[in-house]
Amino acid sequence: MPACKPYKWLARYFDEVFASGQAWSVAARRKILEPILPGVASACDLACGTGTTALLLARRGIRMFGVDLSPDMCRIAREKARRAGVPLRVIRADMRTFRLPESVNLVTCEFDALNHVPHKSDLVSVARAVSRALRPGGYFYFDSNNLVSFERVWPLTWFIERPGVAVVMPGGYDPKRGKAWKNVEWFIQEGNLWRRQHEHVEEVCWTGAEIRATLREAGFESVRAWDAAPFFGKSAIMRPEYRTIYLARKGD
Repeated sequence: MPACKPYKWLARYFDEVFASGQAWSVAARRKILEPILPGVASACDLACGTGTTALLLARRGIRMFGVDLSPDMCRIAREKARRAGVPLRVIRADMRTFRLPESVNLVTCEFDALNHVPHKSDLVSVARAVSRALRPGGYFYFDSNNLVSFERVWPLTWFIERPGVAVVMPGGYDPKRGKAWKNVEWFIQEGNLWRRQHEHVEEVCWTGAEIRATLREAGFESVRAWDAAPFFGKSAIMRPEYRTIYLARKGD
């Protein structure tokens, strides 16, 4: 099984550069997850990144686990939890093979993290690992970029600047490989100088039918889907069918 690539610079500067653009996730959780959260005693945020979602759920009294492949992401998530005085157990693991010390009521996987597996076939492994982690009747909540996003959004060049850091992200979509990609060029201020760092990001995607079939094979008896665009408000980039949010329920 080819290894997923852990991110280093994305981890170190994720909150500074990207956190302000995640208001849509709060709106989506409010509509989709809020009705089931009163029955959630324990949960896992898969590909938890710097721990933002995991900490939000932990503050509601939910016993939380965070799983991420990047050691830098895990370290930052642990530090944030410690500073906040919020209990959060962070586990470094691959989303295709992770195991939790106990089964949970809910697994979340946000911000198109699922698309970052190396191959389309890896969806089967992730679905089985999530199903194994869930109690009967538990939920899997995640979002996924779709092909139209690969074709129309990923070829754009993005530029983001924050105090002390700037990032330029040219990208594209390779239909022969079935992958979208971004070359993430970091410019990090060190005194009067700027140091350049490079990271390469790739994503794969699936049709809604492929996702539903894979989840059902893994033991999920119902799968609901929402177009993500309405949660983004008047976004200049997000359009209908670019991203889908799913809520799957494991059989009893």
